[in-house]
Amino acid sequence: MLSRHDSFAHDVTRLMPTGSLRLVIPPSARFTPRLVEQAYMAGPDQVPWPCRTRLNGGEVVVERGVADSGKFHMPWPVEGHGELMLSTATLMERDRPYQLLVELARGKVNQVRNQIADWQTIGLAVSPKVEAATGKAVETLARAATSQHDLARATELADRAIVLAHDAADLLVSTYADQALAVRHRHDTKLKTLLGANLGQERLDMPLAAYYLKAFNAAQVPLSWRTIESNEGTYRWDLPDAQFAACRSHGLAVCAGPLVRLDAAALPDWIYLWEGDFSTLQSFISDFVEKAVTRYRGKVHVWQCAARLNVGSGVSLSEEQKLRLAVRAIEITRSIDPHTPLVVRFDQPWAEYMGRSAPDFSPLHFADALVRAHLNISAVGIEINMGYQPGGSYPRDRLEFSRLVDLWSYLGLPLHLTLSVPSGERAEATGRARPAPMAGVVPGGWSPENQAGWIKHYLPMLLAKPTVQAIFWNQLSDAEGAELPLAGLFDAAGSPKPGVAVLAALRRKHLG
Repeated sequence: MLSRHDSFAHDVTRLMPTGSLRLVIPPSARFTPRLVEQAYMAGPDQVPWPCRTRLNGGEVVVERGVADSGKFHMPWPVEGHGELMLSTATLMERDRPYQLLVELARGKVNQVRNQIADWQTIGLAVSPKVEAATGKAVETLARAATSQHDLARATELADRAIVLAHDAADLLVSTYADQALAVRHRHDTKLKTLLGANLGQERLDMPLAAYYLKAFNAAQVPLSWRTIESNEGTYRWDLPDAQFAACRSHGLAVCAGPLVRLDAAALPDWIYLWEGDFSTLQSFISDFVEKAVTRYRGKVHVWQCAARLNVGSGVSLSEEQKLRLAVRAIEITRSIDPHTPLVVRFDQPWAEYMGRSAPDFSPLHFADALVRAHLNISAVGIEINMGYQPGGSYPRDRLEFSRLVDLWSYLGLPLHLTLSVPSGERAEATGRARPAPMAGVVPGGWSPENQAGWIKHYLPMLLAKPTVQAIFWNQLSDAEGAELPLAGLFDAAGSPKPGVAVLAALRRKHLG
């Protein structure tokens, strides 16, 4: 049973040094203080603890308000794989410091070995290549662990073990994806997974529609409150009307929403006049949800009732108030359209942000609270904008991605994934705050080709999982007004990027 996150303080500066760990910095030119700024610790339930991480001479010192054993997470540049968020195995407090890179290597090697054992129990046939690669990683880790009297030597071997462990993880996930997809196709020649994109401001006219229909069998119509009711009481439905009409004419399944999103990019400017008046805010939101559901009832295959409620909002609200808004949106939608499936979506599922604050609920616990409230939610959504800061998720390898999906599957509901990665690193200034692509975290830097490579690499593994019912790309186009710089599958001029062809090939091979 999932438990509520044990919040010990809302002021991180009050953390007590009694819950502290020390890790020796590796003598490597690749280590920079910037990496430590992204570090955090998490408990056995994978929920990050608020902590204070600082450099002290040749050590990283992590101070927490709890003294429990946990895993230390920190980005590290892995040769051939890019800069990835890694984690140690479980560390207990002790007087003697740990060697950082040795523990990161131990964490990855243990993760690979444990995943092999888990997948073998469900019938995975592990290839000799996977076994050989894992064996090399284990052997190199053992040499690193027994060389800790020589920091430079231990660091060199641990760094090599990390690379070998990621090589093994990559082979392992490919093996899993191939075998799991083969099993799924034995039951269904074509999978029923929905694959689509957030249409944003695009009306899905030709020639864009011709490319879109080759790649996708579904679409997300965003129903942006900010766009539809930019002036209080005046509703402009022309864009979503056109999008719904295009989807219907092309036979696309429609996911509509989110109906409620509370971040600054989604709220109309006039709503800030009512900040601090929760009752009035709830009334305005309820009115918008009611109008949208009433207007498009019968044209929607999935309602996305709320999104990003677990992260910072554009108005000051408590977590309890956010939960009440989500519940209200679900109740209104169910009362007007009782048969269409409902989804609630959560952002940043690894919850790195919790390492710098102390909310009562992690994303998973927030989702669990709604599922247990018996609101007849049909699926749970996970949003991952990988390679963006602020507000995005730090890059992780496919094995970490797979483990996250498996963890959320314990909620017992299908999963809808909303994904994006950048196709470049130099976003133009727009005069408004928005997430920016992280530079230097993938080999060669983010580019249209690397965006396509990420899609080709990650999506088959996600399609292989029966719990993943839908996958939506979070931004169709980089046209003016796009929320995520360079995340689109089409550039600002409307030309397709290489990722569109990759998605079209995946659809032909796996989907209807």
